[in-house]
Amino acid sequence: MTTFKEIRGQLIRSVSSDPANPQVGEIWYNNTIGVLKGYTFTAAAWASGGNLGTARGRLGLSSVGERDSALAVAGYIGNPPYKLNNTEEYNGSSWTAGGNLNTARYWIGATGTQTAGLGFGGYTLPSYTGATEEYNGTSWTTTNPLNTNRFAGSSAGIQTAGLAIGGSQYPGGNVDNTEEYDGSTWTAGNALPSIRAGSAGGGIQTAAIAVGGNTTGSPSTTNTVLTYDGTNWASTTNYPTTIANSNFAGVQTNGVAFSGQVAGPTNYQVFSNTWDGSTWTSSANRATGIVQGGAGGKTDSSEAIGFGGFQPGSPAYFGGSEEYSGSFLSTKTLTTS
Repeated sequence: MTTFKEIRGQLIRSVSSDPANPQVGEIWYNNTIGVLKGYTFTAAAWASGGNLGTARGRLGLSSVGERDSALAVAGYIGNPPYKLNNTEEYNGSSWTAGGNLNTARYWIGATGTQTAGLGFGGYTLPSYTGATEEYNGTSWTTTNPLNTNRFAGSSAGIQTAGLAIGGSQYPGGNVDNTEEYDGSTWTAGNALPSIRAGSAGGGIQTAAIAVGGNTTGSPSTTNTVLTYDGTNWASTTNYPTTIANSNFAGVQTNGVAFSGQVAGPTNYQVFSNTWDGSTWTSSANRATGIVQGGAGGKTDSSEAIGFGGFQPGSPAYFGGSEEYSGSFLSTKTLTTS
């Protein structure tokens, strides 16, 4: 019979406690509790989540809530009334109806949490708005509007310290302005280095990130990534490909970007890339190529959710959700006594 030593060139150690810094693939016997253990790598993966009550596209392109407490806000359907005012709440397995927005719209900016959400801007058909609303987990309340009406902008922050990033005033073109919200009023911040709409936004008001976007209108997508320190925008490492209408979950120095659209009206992407503050690394693919969907996630790259959006073929609207789990190292019990 072949032994473990013959296979791996080493014996299994018998130890009284688990090693402090094991190597991937290392196996040992813990003689205190009488179990065989090993240190393993688990790859990142996407898995199916619950279905939305209303399949929709053109949701906010920023994260609202964590993976198991996400919020789907407004959106677009392909028949009257087209624009939506309904809200759905996720509990980690299923979506349920929440309170309705006061102003129906799509391509809304959205950020915050499920019990303290913030929605602003959006397309009201046939125009766009600066209307801002706050969510308390039950109902939406109208507050002061943006100074510059827009749709397809991205966002970051929390309900009392939000950030509106770029956006569109089609057919008048995209905008480069930034606005900061203090829980009551929007104030102009420093402009983006270039105009853009459909960026993937994330982070907080004083440490935000904006990934890609349409610079002059589709399909003029960019791969530039910008960071905000509460005062100024700066360029950082480019995204691996030009991208627009994608999603980002996490913070300025740790997150995951996924889905989106490269040049071309139906070039919907399944890929995702993690971000450590300086480098993009390829991660797992989604099952479905999506653009203009909603997202949520933790303050790092360990968990995310993507829901709704446009998908190739028919039906055009994605009514499901997919949950992302990042790669990790862990000690696992291989046998018990």
